[in-house]
Amino acid sequence: MSSLAGVFNASATLFTMDFYSALRPGVSQQRLVWIGRVATAVMVLIGLAWIPVIQGGRGLYDYLQGVQAYLAPPIFVVFFLGIFWKRLNGPGCLAALIVGFAMGLFRLGIDTPVKLLEDFSYTEGSFFWIMNNMFFQYYSMLILLVSGIVMVAVSYATREPDYERISGLTFGTITADQKTASRESWSKLDVIASGLVLVAILAAYLYFRG
Repeated sequence: MSSLAGVFNASATLFTMDFYSALRPGVSQQRLVWIGRVATAVMVLIGLAWIPVIQGGRGLYDYLQGVQAYLAPPIFVVFFLGIFWKRLNGPGCLAALIVGFAMGLFRLGIDTPVKLLEDFSYTEGSFFWIMNNMFFQYYSMLILLVSGIVMVAVSYATREPDYERISGLTFGTITADQKTASRESWSKLDVIASGLVLVAILAAYLYFRG
């Protein structure tokens, strides 16, 4: 219940503060609270209406894994490449997010009728059939690859970022003083503790994988 409450609250806040208040900048706080409540109610109704789609799959866990696999890759690409590659810029990040999310929503749009309608199926061998039957993790890797290519291509086709503004935010823009300060912030004990945590995680993974 707490997870659902958090999702509904976050969705209502996103709509109220980022969309409604931007369209109505002079709106009162009482109005914003009322709009937030309405947005929460709408999200609850959408969630209830989506239950048949989830039931048509192989369970809630499998469905959540699929949704995350379709929507998370572009976010990972932006953060991961953005940290290690200083030449990448804002337009490249935005393009990667748009293309990646579009691919994810496209796959969700293809999968939904199959899960929602019992007698629905695509023609075997057709493009939609191939997309629907592609293992979701393979499709996730495809989104990851395409998003990365788009991010790099658009970044190099547009202006370089202002390196002074991103100083210290990427490995390529870290100054010598920042490197020294970072090195002095941890000790051998921290490294050993981190290594033990990684070993414990690996051991748990190997044990529970069966």
